[in-house]
Amino acid sequence: MRFVLLPGNRYDTVGVAPLIHGLSFDALLADKAFDSNWIVEEMNARGTTICISQRPQRKAPLHIDEEMYKWRHLVENFFCDLKDFRRIALRTDKTDLSFAAIINACAALLNSK
Repeated sequence: MRFVLLPGNRYDTVGVAPLIHGLSFDALLADKAFDSNWIVEEMNARGTTICISQRPQRKAPLHIDEEMYKWRHLVENFFCDLKDFRRIALRTDKTDLSFAAIINACAALLNSK
C-alpha cells in the first residue's frame, strides 16, 4: 500500500491538483485543511481510501477508517516532534541538502527514543 502525505496548511487545497496529477496511491491521509468536496470527489473517483480529519461544518460526515486515522495522527505528531528542534522549526540551513540531513538526523534521534 502506498501513501502520499501532503502539507496541511489552510487554503493550500489549490496546490493539491498538481501534486497528485499522474500519481497513483491507495490512501490519502490529511488534516482539516484538505476537507473539501472536490478532493473527496476526486479520491472517490480514483478509488482511493480517504482519511481526512473533518471540519465540523461538513453536512454529511465521511466514513473514516479508525485504524488509518491513528496512523494519520501518529504522522502528524511526528512532524510536531520534529519542529521541536529549533534548527528545523526556523529552517536556518542554507541548502536543501543540509536541511534534509538535519531532518534525517533528528528523525533518527526521535525514532531511537
